[in-house]
Amino acid sequence: MNKCKICGNEFDGNELISGHGIPHQIENMILSDYPGWTDYDLICKNDFEKYRIRHVKSLIEEEESDLRTLESDVIRSISDNEMISSNVNTDYKEIVTVGNRISDKVATFGGSWSFIILFFVTLLAWILVNSSALIFHPFDLYPFILMNLILSCIAAIQAPIIMMSQNRQEKKDRFRAENDYKINLKSEIEIRTLHEKVDHLLLVQWSKLMEIQNLQLEVLEDIRAKVRK
Repeated sequence: MNKCKICGNEFDGNELISGHGIPHQIENMILSDYPGWTDYDLICKNDFEKYRIRHVKSLIEEEESDLRTLESDVIRSISDNEMISSNVNTDYKEIVTVGNRISDKVATFGGSWSFIILFFVTLLAWILVNSSALIFHPFDLYPFILMNLILSCIAAIQAPIIMMSQNRQEKKDRFRAENDYKINLKSEIEIRTLHEKVDHLLLVQWSKLMEIQNLQLEVLEDIRAKVRK
């Protein structure tokens, strides 16, 4: 007859388990309750079952704690992280002068059907007025040199004005491209981080499930041994 270190009762040798055959996790629990425990001490099967059940419960509680921690991390990251996306039309800061406003309006009007229709109507009226037989002294005789001079001046002035507007639009497009790049970069980093978290969580869960499965197999072996007796 040998004595159990935990309960102090005496049992037969087949009813006791040596400290050498106890998993380290369960042995750490016993050490927390009984600091004088060594690998040479014995524990009865009833007390061993109690500590084994405590170990399974601690694994389940730890798994639930990990899930709650992960959820809180995600919620905190969503609430604390500053949004990197922005509205280009409102966030793009530029000192707009009177000349810039004029160039934008000229570029907008010069690239519209209103300008094209008005341009052809004006040319047609100019030609009709200066070609009409009713007018004895047309101010611009054929081949309409004055009209060509005016058109050349308009084209020479309109081109750089439109280029001024396009340059300003190009700066805004560059700002928009940089903003898109930042958003894409942050998305890529967060997706990689999320993959790493999920992989780590799966590995931890897999190891814990394997440990619980081993404990279940040990319990089944003990039950089978008792049934055989």
